[in-house]
Amino acid sequence: MSTLQAPASRASRVADVGLAELKSIRLFAEVPETRLQELADAASQRRSAARAVVIEEDDECEALYALLEGTVEVFSRFDDQETVIDVAEPGDALLLLAVMTGLPYVASARTLSPARVVAIPAAAVRELFDSDRSFARTVAVELARGSYRMLLEVKSLKVRTSMERLADWLLRAAARSDDNGRFKLPFGKRTLASRLGMTPECLSRSLRSLADHGVTVRGRNVMVGDRAALSTFVGASSPPMADFDL
Repeated sequence: MSTLQAPASRASRVADVGLAELKSIRLFAEVPETRLQELADAASQRRSAARAVVIEEDDECEALYALLEGTVEVFSRFDDQETVIDVAEPGDALLLLAVMTGLPYVASARTLSPARVVAIPAAAVRELFDSDRSFARTVAVELARGSYRMLLEVKSLKVRTSMERLADWLLRAAARSDDNGRFKLPFGKRTLASRLGMTPECLSRSLRSLADHGVTVRGRNVMVGDRAALSTFVGASSPPMADFDL
């Protein structure tokens, strides 16, 4: 296993990484403790304020970054336009495809809230992949999971209106809540709009219109009061999304 140290980050190093912290990352949950310790010895963790850039698009991929606390948006920029591709939550690995292929990062990543991020040398992750069949299978499943989810989102962009996409997202968020359809948006409305391929103005109009289908919004607090009505509005359902992040 490589003894490379993780590259310098855009935030100050705060601590080494413990085994329990690495196990909280879905990708490493089943890695044997001896192999996990080797990764921990090469890793570091950093605490960042909101709006801190963790990964720059097109940079060489030197490390796997994974989220321990907070939320991170994966985004891309073209000229003066930005679009949010994904929002990562604790336990997620960021841009794993770049790590496994050795290609440059295909997108940027930036914290949406104060966050704690672990960095592991990409070479160490690839060495573990080459030597541990179980970990290799976990990586394959994680990459397939991401690919499947992205295909569903491309499909949704092509066959649903923006308001139907929003309604579908709200339904899935409500399903994850254990408070009878009440939940708080995990990030701001501007981020949600970009995530769903909408303008902020379109999102605001759509939220008002969805009141006719049982949706109530107060700031970032949402209540889906009639899931059946909202499901009827969304129409034909996509494959089950329970195992996928929002």
